[in-house]
Amino acid sequence: MTGSGMMDCKNALVEAEGDFEKAIDILRKKGQKIAAKRADRNANEGYVVAKTNADNTFGIVLMVNCETDFVGKTSDFTGYANALAELAIEKHITTKEDMLKAEFKGQTVEASLTEMSGKTGEKVEMNGFASLEKPYVNAYNHMGNRLAVIVGFNKGGEALTETAHEIAMQIAAMNPLGVTENEIPQEVIDRELEVAREQVRNEGKPENMVEKIAQGKLNKFFKENTLLHQEFIRDTKMNVAEYMHKADKDLVCEGFFRIQLGA
Repeated sequence: MTGSGMMDCKNALVEAEGDFEKAIDILRKKGQKIAAKRADRNANEGYVVAKTNADNTFGIVLMVNCETDFVGKTSDFTGYANALAELAIEKHITTKEDMLKAEFKGQTVEASLTEMSGKTGEKVEMNGFASLEKPYVNAYNHMGNRLAVIVGFNKGGEALTETAHEIAMQIAAMNPLGVTENEIPQEVIDRELEVAREQVRNEGKPENMVEKIAQGKLNKFFKENTLLHQEFIRDTKMNVAEYMHKADKDLVCEGFFRIQLGA
């Protein structure tokens, strides 16, 4: 019932003098001890899952981490992660903080992570959580559930389902930093410009050309790292914006989240 080992269960029942509820508490406390003891371990494996509600107006993506690929692939672990995703959709949970506080099978999600640590003998954490609420949200789970994406649009409908799915796969494959350059943090832009300036100077170009060439390099960076400017992976003769407008000239991508194990 608890998922703990047979001898652990037997010892807990002996300690609890046959009291089932008390034995469960003992096992949970043991799990808390295991979690604390393994707090210095790296939890870089696990399971990533994206999910939307029935009308595709709300979506979440979450990552539950453990220490080994072996545990991350067990049915208990994947089932647990999927149950958390279902909970997030059902309760319309929008932040990681609210997710950890949410009730799950008579306890908080945060407590259930500790309990899962006790069951697996590994450090278990939820290191990633994001949500989107848009007129249409598409969820994409890459094979093996090491990577998942949610992406939102200003409109949906059956005619645009394939387009939305293709954009989600583009995000999974090409890992853009934002929809457009307006979403790239200023510190990233400043760093790219500084690197570009140094490259130009090292190439021996005249100082009066440095800024212009550096700006050209920045524009190339934007083309490679912003969704709408990226070459569309299915047809590199067009960019993503052109692919979207081919499907519907009024279609707008309003945001996305991409979560990957080990990233």
